[in-house]
Amino acid sequence: MANLKEVRIRIASVQSTQQITKAMKMVSAAKLKRATNAIVQLRPYATKLKEILGNLSGSLEGSSSPFIQEREPNKVLIVVVSSNRGLAGAFNMNVIKTTNNLIAEKYSEQLKRGNVSIVAIGKKAQDFYEKRNYSVIGNNSDVYSALTFENVTKITESIMAGFEKGEFDRVELVYNKFKNAAVQLLTTEQLLPLPKTAQEETAVKEMNVDYILEPSQEAIVEQLIPKSIKTQLYKAVLDSHASEHGARMTSMDKATENAGDLIKALKLSYNQARQAAITTELTEIVSGAAALNG
Repeated sequence: MANLKEVRIRIASVQSTQQITKAMKMVSAAKLKRATNAIVQLRPYATKLKEILGNLSGSLEGSSSPFIQEREPNKVLIVVVSSNRGLAGAFNMNVIKTTNNLIAEKYSEQLKRGNVSIVAIGKKAQDFYEKRNYSVIGNNSDVYSALTFENVTKITESIMAGFEKGEFDRVELVYNKFKNAAVQLLTTEQLLPLPKTAQEETAVKEMNVDYILEPSQEAIVEQLIPKSIKTQLYKAVLDSHASEHGARMTSMDKATENAGDLIKALKLSYNQARQAAITTELTEIVSGAAALNG
């Protein structure tokens, strides 16, 4: 009977866990809706801003903006966007693995010289790299408590100031890009200096439209470059935020299903043990009766 009691206790424990995972799934689903709306609204603006900047800067030679000047990447800063909480499957670890692979493949020499720094947006990445004695700059774990463009801009402005002073020669960005609730795309982008893609260069060469620009083309580009950099990082944080809730919702849904399967198996085991115990008792009673009759 002790075995039956243990099974009953375990069934109750799994049922309690199932209720928690089901509640977490529902909470993540509600938060995912709001996070998805935010990133869907920002993407067209960010894409158009990038397109305008590419069209303007493609025909502009000798721009004085420090944010588009290519330098030898002797000092590298990597911005890692993770989350503050776990229970989201491999969401955080995938970002960290991608970052480690990026460092190993492109910046191993800089790491040996101690010229690789980390800016972690999210407590999980912050703790991971601090424990491994990386050069982690600042603490941005509180950005998710009030996820606004102004709060993310403060981080971007400090990065831009460091790049302008020569503290970093290149800034890379690693995050989860939101596709849908079940799929997150690990993405690595160059944040600084501002890259110009081959598609933008081709589009610029094919454009023969002569626009009249006020004020000057140079002044417009000088204003758009910082705005584009700030928007790019804000979009990455929103993408990661939506991806986190999608990953947690999927993970908790799977955990709820697994708990249900485990409860079924435990109930079957409980019924089998109970039946075996009853059969044993009946056998003992029959054997005792037969012995008395004999």
